[in-house]
Amino acid sequence: MAFCTKCGAQVPDGTAFCTSCGAAIGAAAPAPEQPVQAAAPQPQPQPIPQPQPQYQQQYQQAYQQPQYQAVDIKDHTAEFDPHDISDNKVFAMCCYLLSVLGVIIALLASNESKFARFHVRQALKIQVCEVLSAFLCIIPILGWIAFGVIELILFVVTIISFFNAAGGKAKDAPIVGGLSFLK
Repeated sequence: MAFCTKCGAQVPDGTAFCTSCGAAIGAAAPAPEQPVQAAAPQPQPQPIPQPQPQYQQQYQQAYQQPQYQAVDIKDHTAEFDPHDISDNKVFAMCCYLLSVLGVIIALLASNESKFARFHVRQALKIQVCEVLSAFLCIIPILGWIAFGVIELILFVVTIISFFNAAGGKAKDAPIVGGLSFLK
């Protein structure tokens, strides 16, 4: 038994080519009967032309994917001066913590602050809704249940608004912030 010099597989004696890899075995490789013609040169793929440096910026702008950002229409933080926000954040939080007394304190202490006045308006909207919901108590049982549910919802809205003021954000209060009075 002979062995293939290329892959090392055993091949039967007298075999001209390896049964595993097809390589010629020893001196049994036949000479080509006709000369092999040179293959025609294959066309090489052309590289993609790169834009010239002076057109690089225009090229990037033309083929760049547009970037979209979600815009929160209820967030008015960008409308206020960061210095105003940092100076009057405590007065804005008082509006939610101390109810009517907090509104009065915020108006007296920081009358010139647009940020504090924004939160005064939001707190007043919540307080007006609380007063209006008290009229539901006139209706026995169902009115009392509705009043309790509404007061609970307004309490959660007050907490959310308090944390927005503490974080220096000027966002409309959920649910009641869209009411058109006190613009």
